[in-house]
Amino acid sequence: MLKEKPRNILGTTLQCCCVDPITGFFRDGYCHTNKIDHGTHVVCAIITDEFLKFTQSRGNDLSTPSLQYQFPGLKAGDGWCLCARRWQEAYDAGVAPPIKPEATHEKALTFIDKKALEEYYIQ
Repeated sequence: MLKEKPRNILGTTLQCCCVDPITGFFRDGYCHTNKIDHGTHVVCAIITDEFLKFTQSRGNDLSTPSLQYQFPGLKAGDGWCLCARRWQEAYDAGVAPPIKPEATHEKALTFIDKKALEEYYIQ
């Protein structure tokens, strides 16, 4: 039996988010998830300085490397699979980073309204 390929918020096959730096809960470049991904890292975002400041103010410093987690530290312009709830929180605060819809997993729609995501689409 073939396993169905993960789908994005556009309803098509999930595309790669970023490989430099390598992102995703599984560090394979894709924003797919499973039951052990309690953060639900499914939103493919292009990081901004405003978002980095915001998330640091919430206790999640994404700028500083943490090598034990294969985390390089992020800078503006990097692609990264964000937790759906953190993206929603940033959206509510007016600092959500833009997203790549083709690389954002459909599970994001469980937490975020599609219209909100559509406001932040980039190619």
